Amino acid sequence: MKNRPLSKRQLGNTTLQLSEFGLGCAAMAGNHRLVSNHDIRHAIKSGLDAGIEFVDTAPFYGFGRSEHFVGAGIRDRKNIVLSTKAGRLLKKEPIPAELAADWPGSFPFNPVYDYSYDGVMRSYEDSMQRLGVDKINVLLLHDIGEMQHGPELNKRLFADAMSGGYKALDELRSSGEIEAIGLGVNEREVCIAAMEHGQWDTFLLAGRYTLLEQTPIHDLLPACEKAGTGIILGGPYNSGVLAGGDTWNYAKAPESVIQKAQAIAKVCESHGVNLSAAALQYPLGCDIVASIIPGARSEAEMMQNLEWFHSPIPASLWSDLRNEKLLDEEAPIPT
Repeated sequence: MKNRPLSKRQLGNTTLQLSEFGLGCAAMAGNHRLVSNHDIRHAIKSGLDAGIEFVDTAPFYGFGRSEHFVGAGIRDRKNIVLSTKAGRLLKKEPIPAELAADWPGSFPFNPVYDYSYDGVMRSYEDSMQRLGVDKINVLLLHDIGEMQHGPELNKRLFADAMSGGYKALDELRSSGEIEAIGLGVNEREVCIAAMEHGQWDTFLLAGRYTLLEQTPIHDLLPACEKAGTGIILGGPYNSGVLAGGDTWNYAKAPESVIQKAQAIAKVCESHGVNLSAAALQYPLGCDIVASIIPGARSEAEMMQNLEWFHSPIPASLWSDLRNEKLLDEEAPIPT
């Protein structure tokens, strides 16, 4: 496939320009499936060679594995906007068996939650060393929320994140060490709550504003637009159900979700459009979405994602989905 230029969008009120199609680096680090070192290297290289200039990673992804390979892949590249996360420290200690099973091929470190000031500063310094770079552009507090931790534990961890954690991020931003701060989460509710505790440049929201679900348009997205907070959209396939799979939110999809995905796919098919192509392109109909970041486990998956991203989609598809009540009637659509 011939490479095509990728347009860029401004991230919120920052000066950062992100390629509309970014590189999400969780799946390639072995999330629920073993990925070879060869495939990781070539997934990253093929994406960057195709013009991707925004890369998002995290210490948690493969317990350091993702950052290790991302750093090697981007170190000699120019104009890359790099995002990573804080909120866990990697400890040299036994990894719980269930967690290790979720990340086959991961590095031998146990990720331990720490959203304190010292924890976030330590995480930032550790990430710089794993990546082997002298600049991280975007730093996000990772995986806060009741779905992640349960109500009681989240109450304590959220308080840590909004006090010490936020103080660390704000200091790094104020000093010019990083250019944007935010959250990297799966829950819109925690983003709304966080807006009462500081000034956030961006939220990386995974799976909550997609072709399948648009609830954030009624609360989070208007609040972000007013505050100048940009959105990075992770999980555009809703963890698989919009790419021909049967998983949603990292688990077996309920029947209602599968039925809705099948109904959307049927409308797409009537327009000669692949469901995954529609899923990739839909979120960019919202102006404050700066980039979508699907994951890829190999060069072949990266090229397939890019092909879907560049596929022509008639405007009538979006209007037909709206007419079939498969899109929220207030949701913006691509033009």
